[in-house]
Amino acid sequence: MFLYNLTLSRPSGIQCAIYGNFSAPKAQEIVVSRGRILELIRPGDNGRLQVILSTDIFGCIRSLAAFRLTGAQRDYIIVGSDSGRTVILDYNKDRNQFNKVHQETFGRSGCRRIVPGQYVAADPKGRACIIGALEKQKFVYVLNRDSAANLTISSPLEAHKSHNIVFHMCALDCGFDNPIFAAIELDYSDADQDPTGDAAAAAQKHLTYYELDLGLNHVLRKWSDPVDNGANLLIPVPGGGDGPSGVLVCAENFLIYRHQGHDEIRTVLPRREDLSGDRGVLIVSYASHKKKAYSFFLLQSEYGDIYKATLVYEGDTVTELKVKYFDTLPVCVSLAVLKTGFLFTASETGNHALYQFVGTGEDDDDVESSSATLVQTEEGYAPVFFTPRPLKNLVLVDEMPSLMPLIGMWRLG
Repeated sequence: MFLYNLTLSRPSGIQCAIYGNFSAPKAQEIVVSRGRILELIRPGDNGRLQVILSTDIFGCIRSLAAFRLTGAQRDYIIVGSDSGRTVILDYNKDRNQFNKVHQETFGRSGCRRIVPGQYVAADPKGRACIIGALEKQKFVYVLNRDSAANLTISSPLEAHKSHNIVFHMCALDCGFDNPIFAAIELDYSDADQDPTGDAAAAAQKHLTYYELDLGLNHVLRKWSDPVDNGANLLIPVPGGGDGPSGVLVCAENFLIYRHQGHDEIRTVLPRREDLSGDRGVLIVSYASHKKKAYSFFLLQSEYGDIYKATLVYEGDTVTELKVKYFDTLPVCVSLAVLKTGFLFTASETGNHALYQFVGTGEDDDDVESSSATLVQTEEGYAPVFFTPRPLKNLVLVDEMPSLMPLIGMWRLG
């Protein structure tokens, strides 16, 4: 006997959100996961958020990623869930439903620490994707199309490493070179055998590159280098002629540019004046906006402050990293910058919102930190302070109600 679990009211909290063109080439759309619900949201011409499709998958969605095959005009969706399978979906506009294009089984069901699904990342050129677990296991799939232009997926290529904890994963933008995936990893093999705890205290996080050799159909561990132990998030930097490639490493109190064969570029994250000295600043969500001539990153701290990060570079060499205070919003689990000039925020607590850009954060009065002006003292790097202010660069356009988290309930009558 098989039973379905249904609720009178669908979940309103969002765990993750991705931006893409899912129904048409120039459609500005967002796919969000609400636990077991997968939704397609589209801002209307008047800026109002419209739910185009809402479907129950009767499972737990752990991660989402969008990708587009080279030369294609629409995006596919990769879903990481508790099913132990890699699922690729395509939106059918005529039937208003998600079609399952591929479903590859690789492990047991359930949200287990060694079963992939927690992290999903896709190559910007749509040639491969990686799906990883919190610990040990990673699978890489080669994506292609057949003679009928239908999406094909290869058998999984293993990139496992035992006694390894993964904190975050992303796909590098390296043009049409071999796809590269980056991960923040920590090896606990020594700590597991040391009862004194000294090895655990000395454990070091590493930034690791995994390269998929398309010619040999093999994944190799290309590069690994120690990284700040406060690192928790990776942001891919545009490459392939649009930028220097590499990643921005978000760490406690710092933003760091890293790439193989390139010197580390570091700057401090501006902090509130009233924040106590023992409290750090961590980045919890981000959004990227990429154009051929100009690109920037919006980062949000755990306190809700939005920062605008930009890189100054010549060719493949980065010379300066700048971080400027932008605005302050409720803390979000996901941010998405739309090409129509809107910012979608999936709030961690409270209503989700759509904002419109009315400024680009170029005001000289806003506080800015830079790697070129970084000052090192005996106590570490000198902090940069700012005072939060009302919204200046964003205007609220629309909201989607959310009851997350529900912290109280009363019986009336």
